[in-house]
Amino acid sequence: MNKLYESIDKLVDYAKKHLALSEKNADYVRNGIMDMLGAAFPSTGAQSGNAGVAELIDEFASAAVAAKAFEPEDREKYCDLVMGALSRMPEELQNEFYATEKSAGAKAATDAFYTYCVNNNYVKKAQLDKNPRFDSDGLVITINKAKPEFRDAKKAAAGNSVGGGYPSCSICHENEGFVGRSKRTLRTIDLTLGGQKWFWQYSPYGYFYQHGIAVNYEHIPMHVDIGTFDRLMDFVDRFPHYFIGCNAALPRIGGSVLAHDHYQGGGESLPLHKAGAAFTLKDKETGATLEILDWPGTVIRVVSESRDAIRTTSEKIRAAWVGYDAPKLGIIHEDKDGIHNAISPTVVKTERGYEMSIILRSNITSEQYPDGVFHAHPEFHVVKKESIGLIEAQGLFILPGRLEGELGLIEDSIIHRRNLPSELADYKFIYGEILSRCGDKRDGKTVNAAIKAELGSICSRILDNTAVFKDKQLTVEFIDGHVL
Repeated sequence: MNKLYESIDKLVDYAKKHLALSEKNADYVRNGIMDMLGAAFPSTGAQSGNAGVAELIDEFASAAVAAKAFEPEDREKYCDLVMGALSRMPEELQNEFYATEKSAGAKAATDAFYTYCVNNNYVKKAQLDKNPRFDSDGLVITINKAKPEFRDAKKAAAGNSVGGGYPSCSICHENEGFVGRSKRTLRTIDLTLGGQKWFWQYSPYGYFYQHGIAVNYEHIPMHVDIGTFDRLMDFVDRFPHYFIGCNAALPRIGGSVLAHDHYQGGGESLPLHKAGAAFTLKDKETGATLEILDWPGTVIRVVSESRDAIRTTSEKIRAAWVGYDAPKLGIIHEDKDGIHNAISPTVVKTERGYEMSIILRSNITSEQYPDGVFHAHPEFHVVKKESIGLIEAQGLFILPGRLEGELGLIEDSIIHRRNLPSELADYKFIYGEILSRCGDKRDGKTVNAAIKAELGSICSRILDNTAVFKDKQLTVEFIDGHVL
């Protein structure tokens, strides 16, 4: 039991150093933790030293299981309960955020809030840092070892629901402190977007730097309308160091939580934000510049210093696209299966003003492509079958954790000049392309580089699959004929 007692005292000491736990509150919190575990003991005086939260919480959990304080399957629950008890109350942390924002600016406030969410173990940074990540073919590729793969969109949605009706879904504000979802460590910051009450939180398993979500306090379905552009601009007006975007509000081309209105953003410049223009047009009515991006997907970037110009031009594009048909191209905006056309808008602020990139999406299916005509095609499903949402559409691909092992087997086979393992038969086409990239060289460095290059190429081709217009000139014709 001594190891358990010491681990708790180390966490209390850590909280004093990193979570603003006061000396006055330390005994109170420590007693609360002991009560959770059915224990009582005097302080051991154990110190946390330079240990990080992941190390300390793992030490606590292992000691608690060994002492039979809780069962191994309850590990996540009790770790969350303990760290929640050591963390500041939501309003205290929010008030500090507002004070920092006022005195030192928005970036200082978000940096401090993010650091706190890492320190209290809500953001699982130690796990995230283990995810392989590299640049390839102008894209960023990550292999997500922290979360399960959802190859079925319905199962993905189910994975984000909450049984019993409370909270209504996995991102409702009522999750703050909710034990049933291990959210005792969740902390949020209230925002006003478009005159509505929203809140900001960081993702525990973020895909990029300071990945967070802005969520409507009201549990209403995802939607994109003219007000969306205003709310996105409100966000970057307040946090100009972040980007913010909205998933298309349809299955297969949107996020897994379509039942609750929310946006995603954070502190990283994604590949789409850096893409150049293949063609440039002008909206004479608003003065806004329209750039047809040199990008595998179909994206129109609206640029202006004027919010009114951005709103008006962006809404013209949205309204034109949601009702657009081009049957020869496989584009049908609505049929017996419902509505198929939608947009994903995403905005950054630069020296040019607002840059609102509008990604044209379609979730229509066909007999040939039952998972989506403008989705990753079947030959690529072994790498990526999950929905291609807002983040992938901007050039950051989140690939399933199983790839690390499977590609490791492929790498080993090529280096040792063995045939493709039979259990990896679905990789036959991709395996052949990797071999071609290697040529006669089969050393580890060459093969590893070939695999990374192949993944970048596949992800670029998946984005091309999602493009509703395969020729940039067709995008120009759409804008000229239906928007301007």
